[in-house]
Amino acid sequence: MQKNINIKNKRARFDYEILDTYTAGIVLGGTEIKSIRLGKASLSQSFCEFNDKGELFVINMQVDEYSHGGHYNHKPKAERKLLLNRKELKKLRKEVTTSGLTIIPLNLFINERGLAKVNVGLAKGKKLYDKRETIKDRDNKKDLSRIKKNFNQ
Repeated sequence: MQKNINIKNKRARFDYEILDTYTAGIVLGGTEIKSIRLGKASLSQSFCEFNDKGELFVINMQVDEYSHGGHYNHKPKAERKLLLNRKELKKLRKEVTTSGLTIIPLNLFINERGLAKVNVGLAKGKKLYDKRETIKDRDNKKDLSRIKKNFNQ
């Protein structure tokens, strides 16, 4: 079992401009937390939505079935409830409904107490030209670090 679990959504920062971040708890069953502790989860293609009661759920998050789970194993792509303060939920809901922003899970980690947490970000979708700028900046940083490395030798 891995000690440090930090599962990232790598596409989130490329496809979206993150405006604000929150740390939320997540409601999990017994076999789900065991799979996450083994590092068998994925946040790609996942997003967050509010239900009718005003609760926030993460949709499309993949948590692989636990190998020793047996009959009581969980569903890999089930909706999972996120735990935030009521004030934070109201603020997020207002932003999503009025501004057309979306809520994206950024990374899934286990804190020092052994609880699973999700960092979610209030995000605005990037246009194609913004993505090109991101790629160009990343390539420039690589070239610059390569030049610095060769210069120091």
